[in-house]
Amino acid sequence: MGIAGERLPAPGISFVKEETVSLRDGEKLSAGMTVPSVMDDGWWLTNLWIGDEAGVVSTLSVAPAAGPPPGTPLEAMGPRVAGSLSGLIAESGGRQQIRLRMPPADDESRPWERPLMCMVAIQWDPVRAAVMTKNQLARELLRGFAAAVEAVGRPG
Repeated sequence: MGIAGERLPAPGISFVKEETVSLRDGEKLSAGMTVPSVMDDGWWLTNLWIGDEAGVVSTLSVAPAAGPPPGTPLEAMGPRVAGSLSGLIAESGGRQQIRLRMPPADDESRPWERPLMCMVAIQWDPVRAAVMTKNQLARELLRGFAAAVEAVGRPG
């Protein structure tokens, strides 16, 4: 996570009210979201993060007590984020229109040692986008992300 374990600062004040993330040991963290940019084609671009008063936490802090699962944090969290937003995300060719990316780890052989920040591109279902405000959609995205992070740390 940077030089000698340095943590990234939170990207700023969350666009919508932060969500509480409860970890397995009872620790509480906050999930936040940058102001989404809305592209001409309807795609939203935003950043989601999990942090505390010291900044963005490592993905290791939300891994199961037995240790992180095989693969990358995104492989563990991505399907959970998409699943939590089922019915809200646009589909094209049978695929949900959501793309997630995380910052690289300093050492990719230790993929869980990276900041718990996720860059998101999402296109909302047109009907949902027509009847929900930008804040309501943002709230659902942040809740889905927070729920996915909590789920990763729960024992199977």
